[in-house]
Amino acid sequence: MSLTPADLRAAALRTLTPAPGVQAALDRMGFVQADPIRAPARAQDLTLMARVKDYRAGDLERLYPTLDAEEDIIPNYGFVTRDVQRLLHPREVPETRVEREHPGLIADVRAVLHERGEVHPRDVIAALGARRASNYWGGNSQATTRALDALHYRGEARIVRRDGGVRVYGLAPHLDALRADPLTTPDRLREVVRLLARLYGPLPEPSLRYLTSLSGYGLPHLRADLRGALRDALKGDLEGERVDGVPYVWVPGDHPGDAPAPRGVRIVNPFDPLVWDRRRFEHLHGWAYRFEAYTPAPKRTMGYYALPLLHAGRAVGWANLSVGGPSVGGGTLTAGIGLRPGVRRTSAFTAALDRELDRHRAFLNAAQVAVSFDQT
Repeated sequence: MSLTPADLRAAALRTLTPAPGVQAALDRMGFVQADPIRAPARAQDLTLMARVKDYRAGDLERLYPTLDAEEDIIPNYGFVTRDVQRLLHPREVPETRVEREHPGLIADVRAVLHERGEVHPRDVIAALGARRASNYWGGNSQATTRALDALHYRGEARIVRRDGGVRVYGLAPHLDALRADPLTTPDRLREVVRLLARLYGPLPEPSLRYLTSLSGYGLPHLRADLRGALRDALKGDLEGERVDGVPYVWVPGDHPGDAPAPRGVRIVNPFDPLVWDRRRFEHLHGWAYRFEAYTPAPKRTMGYYALPLLHAGRAVGWANLSVGGPSVGGGTLTAGIGLRPGVRRTSAFTAALDRELDRHRAFLNAAQVAVSFDQT
């Protein structure tokens, strides 16, 4: 029997299967995308909250030093397990902008890091002095911090923890060992493609091509080889079928027709694997979700950080969440709910939404919830 969009929606929802803890969720996913915006919490916390019972905002940062986890980049910046990080290193990196603007600075920063073993960016500024470097967004930032980031990207440093959200850098001896005995290039690339297909699948073949292209940031010297690995996977390692004329792919063992019908209401963040692929979202849900944080306020249709809202697996609207009141408990979670035309607020939907908002209330350490609806 041919697959339907409903089958694909149900299969995608499997990524929200509860994990017994943060490490179990990281092990299952392999990669969790990070984002610094807090509206109402960082993307990495929202992603894990959707999959880990009793997860609280900030748990990943708090637990990070005890976890099998590293900050690194595959298609985007985020958190990976060390098994996944083994696929990304050794990483051959071309000369960076900070090296061109400040010759010798990386060597000086490297020396400070090796002398101290662990450094906060302000420690390096104190040791070497403040100087500015252009960044990729057209502005300026501390050159020494850019140099620390370059050492991290090369695998010469790791993030040991965060101090109030600021990355603290340390040595990365596990990557020194990996450089001495790396995985073969074909094994690395094959597993990267499978990771993307498993985490974001089932997904349209063009979307997997795009994710693979983005993963050139994680494997800059293997971009062409990565495209070849994707071609090989599409010929034999991955399974697929056309649905409404769209070619979908997935990893063997995750056939979309095997997924149970989803129930209840779920609210997820814009970077969650469930909704990250806007091509899949529009095909399966029939409307275009837009991330509007960088859209001028008068042009926004959903909100600064509208969170997709799903009922029984179908995206039926969005939620804008914020917490006001006391900073440590006792505040109010305000939820502005927007619903798509034709969506009915049945008693079952309302009860399921209340349960989901109560989960977010506990996640954000709020005391109560205030809900308003904006039917469009």
